[in-house]
Amino acid sequence: MIMKKLFFLSMTICLSLIVNAADVMVDGVYYNLSINDKVAVVTYRDNTYNSYSGNVVIPSSFSYGGTEYSVTKIGNSAFRDCSDLTSIDIPESVTIIDSYAFKGCNSLTSLNTQNSVTSIGEYAFQGCSGLTSVTIPNSVTYLGEGAFQSCSSMTSLAIGNSLSGIGAHAFQYCSSLTNVTIPNSVTIIREYAFSGCI
Repeated sequence: MIMKKLFFLSMTICLSLIVNAADVMVDGVYYNLSINDKVAVVTYRDNTYNSYSGNVVIPSSFSYGGTEYSVTKIGNSAFRDCSDLTSIDIPESVTIIDSYAFKGCNSLTSLNTQNSVTSIGEYAFQGCSGLTSVTIPNSVTYLGEGAFQSCSSMTSLAIGNSLSGIGAHAFQYCSSLTNVTIPNSVTIIREYAFSGCI
């Protein structure tokens, strides 16, 4: 009897996930939709990375199936290993850049983020060796472990005044970095945060 109840519970959860989310492509950008909340998360194509190239402009909202969706998040691994991605425009509606979002985008040279972003996940920009200048907006309060690890061409780094901590390995192996100003808001710098910044 217990097994039967667990089976029906798991089926109900699975069906609710199917109802609340759908993968779509609109104007060349892939999204995971939350139908109930009318929000969209940028994702990648068909469980494969390297879905994007060139300049990508993410809209703050779009219409699909007669419903208007707000783009609130760059999802986990959304642009991972997109080696031909050169620039990305992130709208003010986006508050989260998730883990591994741009990992391995070694041709990414331009990153335009707004003051709406509050969280940059673990290894979000790891290996983005084409980035030369990075500005972490004043709105960012969380910077995940290894967020900019191995961004070897980064020479300029500006940290916003809301960041409270710098995660482990956050800027490790950013070997071209010569000058960093850390604001008073930062109260902790985790291990190896600037290791290898020769």
